[in-house]
Amino acid sequence: MEACAALVERGDPDRFAAVMAAPVAARARLWPLYAFNLEVARAPWVTKEPMIAEMRLQWWRDVVAEPAPRAHEVAGPLHDLIRGAGLPGDVLDRMAAARRWDIYRDAFADRAAFDAYLMDTGGGLMWLAACALGAPQRAEAQVRALGWATGLANFLRAVPDLEARGRVPLVDGRVDAVRALAAEGLARLNASRGAPVGAARPALLAGWQTGALLRQVQQDPMVVAEGRMGLSEFSRRGRLAWQALGGSWA
Repeated sequence: MEACAALVERGDPDRFAAVMAAPVAARARLWPLYAFNLEVARAPWVTKEPMIAEMRLQWWRDVVAEPAPRAHEVAGPLHDLIRGAGLPGDVLDRMAAARRWDIYRDAFADRAAFDAYLMDTGGGLMWLAACALGAPQRAEAQVRALGWATGLANFLRAVPDLEARGRVPLVDGRVDAVRALAAEGLARLNASRGAPVGAARPALLAGWQTGALLRQVQQDPMVVAEGRMGLSEFSRRGRLAWQALGGSWA
């Protein structure tokens, strides 16, 4: 668990902060999942060879599918979590498979492909985190809506870097289209309110900045292209504290 936590702290400080705001009992189930997400997210970027990147992703897909644990600082705890919490293997597999888009320079085929990417990555991760903490199946649609919106906010923040790496991140990068995309994210965020997750609510803390970031884009879509998305440290701390105490994440 210490290795997973350290990995998340270095590579995903926003989710690290969200986990640290969660009850201690919840953290042990979130660290391996967020570490796995980080491993598959960075797999396409650690090499310029597509075949090697494909092999890295396949390794993680095999980890999810195999019944026996592997001796690895993330794979071992992840295996225990999958078995202990009964996490759906197909959702984990789609999380890894979706990252194949990051390997290549091809644009998304269409808006449906972009939506599927966000649902399999952001939506899938949020639902898995909720499952790990015992969320009921009836909460899936609303939890995934929050995850999709959170995935969108994170993706929009990454647009300048993706473009610098030769990717074509947005199906339509025009100002009006970006504003409309943010509006859709906010609509999904609003639809997630009141998700019946019960004691699994700490899993939703990963969306603590989503609403504010998407409203920022809706008001000024140029913050995406110019790399100006982001909240002040005061706002970040305040929003996380509010949500950790039970306030609305929308």
